[in-house]
Amino acid sequence: MKPITSKIVTGLTLLATGIFSQMAVAGTLTDGKLVIGMEITYPPFESYDGDKVVGFDPELTALLAAKMGVEESFSDNKFTGLILGLGANKFDAVISGMYIKDERLKQADAIPYARTGAAIMVAKNSTVSPATDKDLCGLKVGLQTGTSWVKELGELSTSYCLPNGKEAIKIQEFPSAPEATQAMLSGNIQAQVEIAGAAQMFVERTKGRVKISSTDLVYPNTLGIYVKKGNTELKKAFEKAMAEIKADGSYYELIRKYELTPVSK
Repeated sequence: MKPITSKIVTGLTLLATGIFSQMAVAGTLTDGKLVIGMEITYPPFESYDGDKVVGFDPELTALLAAKMGVEESFSDNKFTGLILGLGANKFDAVISGMYIKDERLKQADAIPYARTGAAIMVAKNSTVSPATDKDLCGLKVGLQTGTSWVKELGELSTSYCLPNGKEAIKIQEFPSAPEATQAMLSGNIQAQVEIAGAAQMFVERTKGRVKISSTDLVYPNTLGIYVKKGNTELKKAFEKAMAEIKADGSYYELIRKYELTPVSK
């Protein structure tokens, strides 16, 4: 009877594992698959190394997918189209260095996964050195289209710059962050506002031709994993996986590697 009992136990274990996996991945577009939407031109959060997607977000996704029992893959999209693509079922979730903002929460649900802020960059030989966002009054400032700082700087321009006798911030939007950096190096803009981790990467990749002039994080905020509005099953699966990678320490190890701030919940 022992071999038979062993086979029964093994069968029940496999059955339980299968049931658990199905429960864990409920809410995905395809069973056993987790497709993540991101703009893969945004180091150190996500970028290509040959054909491989590397950076904080794909590494975080791998940790979460392992806990959820699914195979992850990535869908490269423009940042401005990520939330719309999520709503149109192009992918299961968005993990792309995206802040949690009220206007986005009207269209999708979010799970916090890290905290960071922006940095102000200028060319190495620049005659201006803005230390805070208020120092951007009167300057030509480059931003990636779709980032929350477009609205933030627009409001700052009308609520602070103009009332204090300063010139408005001249905001120029670019399809991608690297294009804004190139415009700054070409002298077409005077400063660029970019998420801190990416800003530091641009400093390194331009071999010091740009520098960070801000003395502290600008507009610190929380990054979120976005899922389709009302997809409570997938949201709960992500929350459970987040709790598990925090419990085993892999989350905090990854946070330290990329010099971000952890979230408590």
